[in-house]
Amino acid sequence: MSDQLINGTAVLAANSVTKQVSSPEGTLTILSDVSFAIDKGETVAIVGASGAGKSTLLALLAGLDLPSSGEISLNGENLTNLDEDGRAAVRAASVGFVFQSFHLVPSLNALENVMLPLELAGKVEPRKVALEILQQVGLGERWSHYPAQLSGGEKQRVAIARAFATEPAVLFADEPTGNLDSNTGDHIIDLMFTLNRNSSTTLILVTHDQSLAARCDRVIGLDAGLLVSDEKAAS
Repeated sequence: MSDQLINGTAVLAANSVTKQVSSPEGTLTILSDVSFAIDKGETVAIVGASGAGKSTLLALLAGLDLPSSGEISLNGENLTNLDEDGRAAVRAASVGFVFQSFHLVPSLNALENVMLPLELAGKVEPRKVALEILQQVGLGERWSHYPAQLSGGEKQRVAIARAFATEPAVLFADEPTGNLDSNTGDHIIDLMFTLNRNSSTTLILVTHDQSLAARCDRVIGLDAGLLVSDEKAAS
């Protein structure tokens, strides 16, 4: 990890990250002394059984939560030195999200959902940018439809368009095909990798799907809160 940080190639780094929470049984360790660095433009899968700590790690890497000890650096910012507002500002500038449950705003149509982060970030011509990326994900004719009028696959396409619209340094995807049938899920993953190839975004996927993980440049494995593997994916 140190070489990547010294050379300035790491866009995301965890340094001896531990996360503990209180429980009726006492202190529970969810992550223990996890360290790695991820280069700009890498595609990385975080894998492990349920309860391994994957979603907790993703939340820490994105600055949605703070570690009990250790440090996390995102796009040159040490998240552990920032308050909640500071971390929110880093997310707004550098991070995109794709969730299993889509997280679209139901009262906004597809175009407005994609425009929202662009407007919040003060981007120029948000409507034009949003229309262009909706066209890229195959929803150019569906821009005026509301989430309730879209299929699961279409909702995830809107979510992907929204995530990529701001050209984030890092895009986090948490089980992005978990609510989709396998055929639709395959198309969604193809779309995500195509958009990622055409951008400078670093893609971090949390997944149970080994075939999806194998498509990434690298696979990080967790087991009971410990980092147990960090390998280049088989080509």
